[in-house]
Amino acid sequence: MDDQSRRRKQRCCEGEDCGTQVDRRSFVKITGLGLGGLTSLVVPAGGTEAAQRAARDGPVLADVEWPSLRVYDESSLDRIAMPVGGIGTGTVSLGGRGDLRDWEIMNRPAKGFVPRLGNAGTVGPFLALFAQPEGGRAVCRLLEGPSPVAGLQGSHGAVTPNEHLPRFRSARFATAYPFARVMLEDPDVPLEVELRAWNPFVPADAEASGIPLAVFVVSLRNRGARPVAAAASANLPNFVGIDGSVVQNDWKGDPHPAGARRNRNTARSDGGLEGVLLSSDGVDPSNAAWGSIALATAARDGVTRRLAWSGGRWGTALLDFWDDFSADGRLDPRAPTPSIDSPMASLAVAVEIPPGETREITLLLAWHFPNRYAWQPRSEPPGPDDRVGNHYATRYRDAWDVIEREAPRLDDLRRRTTRFVRAFTDSALPPAVKEAALFNLSTLRTQTCFRTADGRFYGFEGSNTRSGCCWGSCTHVWNYEQATAFLFGPLAWSMREVEYGHATDAAGLMSFRVHLPIERAQEFGKAAADGQMGCVMKAYRDWQLSGDDAALTALWPAIRRSVEFCWIAGGWDADKDGVMEGAQHNTMDVEYYGPNPQMGLWYLGALRAAGRMARHLGDAPFADTCDQLCQRGSQWLDAHLFNGEYYEHQVRPPSGPEAVAPSLLVGMGADDVTNPDYQLGRGCLVDQLVGQYMAHIAGLGYLVRPGHVKTTLASIWKYNRRADLQGHFNPMRAFALAGEAALLMASYPHERPDNPFPYFGEVMTGFEYTAAAGMLYEGMTTEGLQVIADIRARYDGRRRNPFDEAECGHHYARAMASWAAVLALTGFRYSGVTREMDFAAAPGRHFWSTGYAWGTCTIVGDQQKGWRATLDVIEGRVRLAGLTLGRTRVAVTPERELTAGETLALG
Repeated sequence: MDDQSRRRKQRCCEGEDCGTQVDRRSFVKITGLGLGGLTSLVVPAGGTEAAQRAARDGPVLADVEWPSLRVYDESSLDRIAMPVGGIGTGTVSLGGRGDLRDWEIMNRPAKGFVPRLGNAGTVGPFLALFAQPEGGRAVCRLLEGPSPVAGLQGSHGAVTPNEHLPRFRSARFATAYPFARVMLEDPDVPLEVELRAWNPFVPADAEASGIPLAVFVVSLRNRGARPVAAAASANLPNFVGIDGSVVQNDWKGDPHPAGARRNRNTARSDGGLEGVLLSSDGVDPSNAAWGSIALATAARDGVTRRLAWSGGRWGTALLDFWDDFSADGRLDPRAPTPSIDSPMASLAVAVEIPPGETREITLLLAWHFPNRYAWQPRSEPPGPDDRVGNHYATRYRDAWDVIEREAPRLDDLRRRTTRFVRAFTDSALPPAVKEAALFNLSTLRTQTCFRTADGRFYGFEGSNTRSGCCWGSCTHVWNYEQATAFLFGPLAWSMREVEYGHATDAAGLMSFRVHLPIERAQEFGKAAADGQMGCVMKAYRDWQLSGDDAALTALWPAIRRSVEFCWIAGGWDADKDGVMEGAQHNTMDVEYYGPNPQMGLWYLGALRAAGRMARHLGDAPFADTCDQLCQRGSQWLDAHLFNGEYYEHQVRPPSGPEAVAPSLLVGMGADDVTNPDYQLGRGCLVDQLVGQYMAHIAGLGYLVRPGHVKTTLASIWKYNRRADLQGHFNPMRAFALAGEAALLMASYPHERPDNPFPYFGEVMTGFEYTAAAGMLYEGMTTEGLQVIADIRARYDGRRRNPFDEAECGHHYARAMASWAAVLALTGFRYSGVTREMDFAAAPGRHFWSTGYAWGTCTIVGDQQKGWRATLDVIEGRVRLAGLTLGRTRVAVTPERELTAGETLALG
């Protein structure tokens, strides 16, 4: 290879501006990547455009298998923490500067938790680099960028771990979830260096996407004329038993996490894998923090390890490690110190890098913590009857078993993950929409979500610092998100099976918070109007996506009962007129009294969905009842709640508590139901059309007059959006501040109650996405995209974490409503019942996913000459009888079942 070719290889094809979309098709890979540190060579595919991009952007390591959607410069790194782990397994987060933080692998959230050597020490987990050019001076650095300002000043210096160690002078962070690259620069280091991280994420394959594993790749390019000896090391205290929730004070009085007891590290060499297993001889095997961790590599040569650092006080252990590693990039063994319960494990891989070439060192981190307990245990500490387990733990014996079984599959898993990310990021969607949809998928991997040992999927609303926030797969929160159903259909259906197969009683009352274990599912015993009606619509949506009549038939009796529950004495629609007037507990954590658009449209959507399901299953009388009530209710809402600009709430207090069914009062709303506080009243509510939002997604049509829908969304834009929150008064929580743009939860252009519902002055992204998707469905593209851009501008890495949109807790489930913008812009719908697929008639390449299959649809043509489409199935299988582009339907005759790798051209 000549010098010019060497300069061209592995150059970044992305711009410097945040949000720049990347075209990776200009590069081709000419050698494969193995786990043993083999060289990856990526060269431009040729052509003036590729060469111009390479010359413009300069030499930053990148290749076709590491796509990036957004690049964050050094001013925007402090808040970045990308969760790395599997669905239902917990995660560790890669910080924007390359640090490892938020070690949330032990069955509970642990924001800010970083385990330390000796618990109270200054050394936490880190990756380090050794590099020495032939005949030159050796350098040793943390694989991290400069220290953030926050955390530098404590009573005894910097308070965050590892701040006293040498690091790179500058850093940038590039990502397209679940891929991340920390691009490190230092003129004293004779290499171009990137720290890369990822984990498998494959739509329609929850098992491949649910591995308790983080993959780190240290990519090293020799830009000089001499060979460079290099090594990367991974260093991790054995913190089995320490989940951040139990603390003890050190000699300064500062609290530090505790819980380790007689932990031990064991060398493992199996099947070409080298590493260390971290376990415990002293932690109670029933403890939620009991389990194992593994560090490993598949490198064939140059592997050394330490099972412990040397003991001693005053920094002796760190000094000894640094002197040893910085001498030659290799580690000499040390005897463990018996008094240390959490010994440090270290694994190093050394490589030689010829001039102009690249080596990649892959390091694997796996974990296995089987003891998950119910979110509302009956005793503290929880007992055996409270144990629900983890699905992932039933697949592996321990953390080393994860390494042994998954390491041979990683090349294939990365290929599949890359295909998903590239199919999505290369689509015609605007960058902010891609970012919002893709980055919020990380919530599925956090401690907000989990799978019990039986495989069922559950979720908190969000995550507190040390515990789940708002337990029970709360129906009125999980109603909003769309990512689970469209990417992992079986997981979504497992939630429907819990809701109807276990949480709905004989009278049709669905407990909107589900107790665990599953035998206790109905113990909460309270119903939420929006939660229960939304579940009917979700059952319809998920049945349509799957086409599984048998699954629907099994749940139908409970679905029907849940609709009939609306008509009980003292209920939501006791007079059975298609309008909810009763006490309606809802996602604002209070009860509304009287007709209102938020509950009213959920109800109309549930009636329409129930009617269609009933008719499909041959229950014509019930279908007729639902259809008639839906029609009457729709007409009434348009006639009586629409004020010419938006829909209002008519407050109608009951005569007294005895007039309300007891199961409808949760105890969080008004003290006096005859004169209730916390009502919406005449406010313009941000998600007043949430039922219509779900109806569009599910293909249920308009629930009220289309003209009123668009006018209402225009009013939400007019009255609720603030281009700058400067001067805005908010009596509750602050998720957006002065200088930032947002949609308010509610505005009061006419008249405000003295004490409205509690969140009226707040800003919450899940509700904003709901309104934005509604705007996009109505052709208000500029406004809808601006709402999404406003959100992502707030989660910019400098002020907030781009992977953590909070509401009532970190990684809030409702924010996954961001996926709805993908559906709205592409016009994508699929029915596995009729086997019809729909797209908007828009030229370009569009991503699609049913939850059981996914791929792309490339549309060309125009309205005059006609449309043509090429449908590619990348994974899964999908049955197709027809494809509709805009208003043009193309029949697929005979009906086809397309499987992975198949393409269908139509039009």
